[in-house]
Amino acid sequence: MTVWDRPEPPNPPVPLDREQVIAASIALADEGGLEAVSLRKVAARLNAGPMRLYGYISTKDELFDLMADEVYAEILPGERPDDWREALRILAHRTRQAALRHEWLADLLGGRPTLGPNGFAVTEAKLAALDGLADIDTVLRAVETVSAYCTGAIRREIANLRAERATGLSKRDWQRASGPHVTKMLATGRFPALTKALHDGTEVDAETSFATGLDWVLDAVAAKLTRPPA
Repeated sequence: MTVWDRPEPPNPPVPLDREQVIAASIALADEGGLEAVSLRKVAARLNAGPMRLYGYISTKDELFDLMADEVYAEILPGERPDDWREALRILAHRTRQAALRHEWLADLLGGRPTLGPNGFAVTEAKLAALDGLADIDTVLRAVETVSAYCTGAIRREIANLRAERATGLSKRDWQRASGPHVTKMLATGRFPALTKALHDGTEVDAETSFATGLDWVLDAVAAKLTRPPA
């Protein structure tokens, strides 16, 4: 039986429910990442004994599933646009924004499909955006492709943010500190393409980079979509 099918304990001795457990877990993760979440720490935040939580969850993985599904509710837009590109674009950007609010979500993206109601709703919205535009296998591959891009781009962005905090160096500070080594490596002449990219390429912010890459992926999806015969 999954955590979604398991009923909550009846008549708890003190007020406690699964929503409180999820909220406390998300607060801990927002403060210190997934490594800051344990049944003991969640119980302490709720002023409850750790064994009390086992009536609501059995494992830490179940807890992570509940936490992720709660945040998936933030991804769902109020209305779905009729245009499939805009629908997928909105979902992608809302996923990135949710991950920036809850950085630990990046560690859970791309893993097992979430089986909670909000996770189902997000997947439904992605598939519904392309419904009728191609055969089901093409739709599935298209959704997988867009999701894979979003997962990779979001994880890279979050990793950079974590590196900045860990080192105390902003991206600009890190570039300055690494400059002498990079200059020495490029001077060997072994990396002409990289030299051209660093000297002539335009640096953009993370949001612009995400949006540009997403548009290119959606262009590729558009090229594969063919309306099935009536």
